[in-house]
Amino acid sequence: MNTKHNIGLAVLAGVTLGAAAVQGLHAQAKPPVYFVAEIDVTDPEAYGKEYAPKAQALIKSHGGKFLAIGGIAGSNAKQITGFDGQAPKRAVVQVWDSMEKVQAWRNDPEYKKLREIGDKYAKFRSFAIEGTPQ
Repeated sequence: MNTKHNIGLAVLAGVTLGAAAVQGLHAQAKPPVYFVAEIDVTDPEAYGKEYAPKAQALIKSHGGKFLAIGGIAGSNAKQITGFDGQAPKRAVVQVWDSMEKVQAWRNDPEYKKLREIGDKYAKFRSFAIEGTPQ
């Protein structure tokens, strides 16, 4: 009888410790960072050929993932539906692991050089926002 109680207590203690560890790890997980860009494309053909594919590849190489790409220019762009005001000509939503990774991408000399090309064909408005814990 004593052995059964000991085993039961050991199982209960293991479950309790496991649940506490999972809660602790979940609490430590940082929420993702979302990067949003509104892009006023003035030359869709050149933007789609000379800038967008290279920019997307560079973003992916830095750890960014695309959640949505919409509007004109470039491949895989979906329709944008405006609700309040006019929708941008192009919009992109990315997700990143941290603000530091976003800043590393933005500070990359290769990105800065590529952005000079993008600025010929579009005007950019962008921002990043940290996600809320789930």
